Amino acid sequence: MLTYLFNYLEQLDFPGAGLFHYISFRASMALITSLIVSIIFGKRLINLLRRQQIGETVRDLGLAGQIEKSGTPTMGGIIILSAILIPTLLFAKLHNVYVFTMLVATVWLGAIGLIDDYIKVFKKNKEGLKGKFKVVGQIGVGVIVGSILYFHPDVQVHKRVAANYQLQAGESFVTHQHSKDVVSDTIPSKWIVTRDMTTTIPFVKNNEFNYNWLIGDIDKSYGWALFIPFVIIVVIAVSNGANMTDGLDGLATGTSAIAGIALAVLAYVTSNVHFADYLNVMYVPYAEELVIFIAAFVGACIGFLWYNSYPAQVFMGDTGSLALGGIIAVFAISIRKELLIPVLCGIFLIENLSVIMQVGYFKYTKRRLGEGKRIFRMAPLHHHYQKKGLHEAKIVSRFWIVAILLAVVSIVTLKLR
Repeated sequence: MLTYLFNYLEQLDFPGAGLFHYISFRASMALITSLIVSIIFGKRLINLLRRQQIGETVRDLGLAGQIEKSGTPTMGGIIILSAILIPTLLFAKLHNVYVFTMLVATVWLGAIGLIDDYIKVFKKNKEGLKGKFKVVGQIGVGVIVGSILYFHPDVQVHKRVAANYQLQAGESFVTHQHSKDVVSDTIPSKWIVTRDMTTTIPFVKNNEFNYNWLIGDIDKSYGWALFIPFVIIVVIAVSNGANMTDGLDGLATGTSAIAGIALAVLAYVTSNVHFADYLNVMYVPYAEELVIFIAAFVGACIGFLWYNSYPAQVFMGDTGSLALGGIIAVFAISIRKELLIPVLCGIFLIENLSVIMQVGYFKYTKRRLGEGKRIFRMAPLHHHYQKKGLHEAKIVSRFWIVAILLAVVSIVTLKLR
């Protein structure tokens, strides 16, 4: 909103109004604002939750320090959502298709989590919202996001091609102005603009992949039949992975912040034609506004850690965990880096896999041997290490270190092919 105000003030020659043209300035302001909102609003919300006795009911699973957490205020994901939405509304261009998509996904997934937490806390139903209803809600997000990203005219990519490149269906040449410090190939090249769903394959040279190729959609008329289901799968997998990871103080929050920083770098590079040209990656016009959103996301996560780090004063609940995972998934898809998610969100992936492996192996051995056996002492994986006697803070710190390594590897894929 402030962007439109300062654009008007710039026309009146108001001093400093031109700063709002700079993505770096608006992203910095979004980060600072999200930190302020999460810290100041967070304290008030925690006090309100305590007065209303909205606390977590903890089942005794025999984990160290678990019983002491009973009664800790939950539904703290409201803090995260507020710290994301307020700075985005203030500093981003709301008519931007990518910003609109992220806002829809954030509110939608946050609402699903909020309903789940409401049932757990106020209806005293520990199971919360039934799994099938959660999945239906996540499918709804996937359908909306997939449809916007496939059909909206502003969603396009610019790719570098050889000078003798022959245009395909739906493609056209486009010219970009390059600064003097941009390194160009020795072979003359051109840029083409296309609206197909081309994405990036990490660790592969000439790493562009088109979903339409899988179904032979040469005219690019029905590729949505593959793309939208894929978006649904990614949203469900990553949001549930974040939900699984939210089991120790600060684990899901810190991991999400680390992934958010990596996404911010990838989004900035992808949305800047000079960096895209130098690194020979796809250029996604209009995606620069996503840098502002992800800056607010990172600030919200870090600000929430003020209260969620060990020992936690508040839990995010499903209100926060479902939204965090969904935001990361939708953001990665928007900048055409969704195939990088298994690396970037490796913590979420291994937490999900640990549960699948544990349940699958238990059922298999029970059917074959008459007695179920387990791979881990307890799943998800972070509880396995708790059972081995590691302190909660040490587990979280080590998971963060792994998340940082994965984030660095994700950024390095820009040149490592």
